[in-house]
Amino acid sequence: MGKKHKRPNRTSSSPPPLRHDHHKRRHPSPNTDSDRHHQTPKVPSFPSYLETPNLPPKVRLLCDIIANTSSSTVERVLDDTAIRVSSEDVEDALKLSYGSPSSAVKFFRWSGHQLNDNHSPYAWNLVVDMLGKNFFFDAMWDAVKSMRKKGLQSLATFASIFSSYVIADRVREAIMAFDVMEQYGCHRDVVALNSLVSAICRDGKTVQAADFLRSVKDLIRPDADTYAILLEGWENEGNSGAAKQTFDEMVIDIGWDPGNVAAYDSFLNTLLPAPDGRREVMKFFQTMRDRGCFPGIKFYRIALQECVKTNDLKGAQLLWETMLSRNICRPDAKLYNSMIALHCSCDESNLARGMLDEMVCNGVFPNSETYNVLFKFLIRRRKLEEAFSIFNEMVQNECIPDQTNCNAAVRTFLDLGDAYKAIKVWKYIIENYDSDLEGTGNLVVAGLRDLDRIPEAVKYAEDMIARGIKLSSSTLSKLKHALVEVGKGPVYDELLRKWKTR
Repeated sequence: MGKKHKRPNRTSSSPPPLRHDHHKRRHPSPNTDSDRHHQTPKVPSFPSYLETPNLPPKVRLLCDIIANTSSSTVERVLDDTAIRVSSEDVEDALKLSYGSPSSAVKFFRWSGHQLNDNHSPYAWNLVVDMLGKNFFFDAMWDAVKSMRKKGLQSLATFASIFSSYVIADRVREAIMAFDVMEQYGCHRDVVALNSLVSAICRDGKTVQAADFLRSVKDLIRPDADTYAILLEGWENEGNSGAAKQTFDEMVIDIGWDPGNVAAYDSFLNTLLPAPDGRREVMKFFQTMRDRGCFPGIKFYRIALQECVKTNDLKGAQLLWETMLSRNICRPDAKLYNSMIALHCSCDESNLARGMLDEMVCNGVFPNSETYNVLFKFLIRRRKLEEAFSIFNEMVQNECIPDQTNCNAAVRTFLDLGDAYKAIKVWKYIIENYDSDLEGTGNLVVAGLRDLDRIPEAVKYAEDMIARGIKLSSSTLSKLKHALVEVGKGPVYDELLRKWKTR
């Protein structure tokens, strides 16, 4: 235990052709200049059995032995434990042993004796993936050859190989692996093509993926998924110019396909952040719509947010009506909230309220954000009855009004002489918030005094004192003046006494 692993050399070897390769394709030797000067990237971090909860004790023990035993002695240590393993045990242990590839491969070999050399295809693919992700490419290809002899190789095997080469910054070798797939009994078809393109794009190398596709599409016809993968790559890299080129190539190669939602979604999302992006997006959106093609929910979310930022009500309504009329996706609370916010910012309170009613009819329940957006707008526009109606509805539906909105509502209601509404909101504040109460509390007391509601002003002043909310000397002075004026100086004296004892 605790010894250093004797690890095989990491190599930069290319996929080896089998001896019956009729094309006699030459592959670069590990000793070529390009490989000699190629720096191997840092090995990625892997999941650890130590961080995996609820792991079966047997699997945890196997992982512990693999992680802490040198490859030269791991088989003997495993023998000493007298553990019996199943195919599932082997798979579970391998998944969590990527950080110890040498010992893990020895464990795989050792467990094969118990399983009559009948490992599952998944276990073999894990070994291939583990060796590739640790950049042990010669050993990886040895495992692939063994799989081929057993007839266990599949596209999943090569998907792993593509990914391993790409993250090692060896896209050329990934493409070579694609070239020799059929020698290993796997079809070199569009599904395999998409697997390779996806691996390249996932690693932020979409330029190389696009160049590769152009070089092979005369041999293997790309499909809608191919272009969806490329366009998602451009979206992730924010390359709108390249996205437009790929989009044009897609339309030429496969035409307009209503089912290719992912491609349209990624394309429009890529254009949005670009200069003049919103105008371009709406132009392409109209073109797509004319051909019966539409993006997915992700685009609508992002585009509606852009419309909100720029107060583009016309553009938002076009998107919204298209989304609903075509039944493209069912709007959720977040989308409704964006539309309500936009209607509010464009001073369309009736339309905003209508959206609130519409979402309920469509089975989408308003949340705190929905109500607060509308509540804030109505308070700012001093539409008291509508604001108070929204406040009551949100409280009844157990949604929480923002304290900032409540404070603004109290001030507005008092300014407009509606003490009843101000008091109701203030009661909600003190029952649901326990900080930043002083300013609004003093506002309530002073406001009631200014509205000549002296008994209520005293009542809420006493309540503030009892709750430990600071009553300012300015508010006390106003109350004193009002009470003395109506001959109720003793009431003030009692209030002052309570204030001093607190």
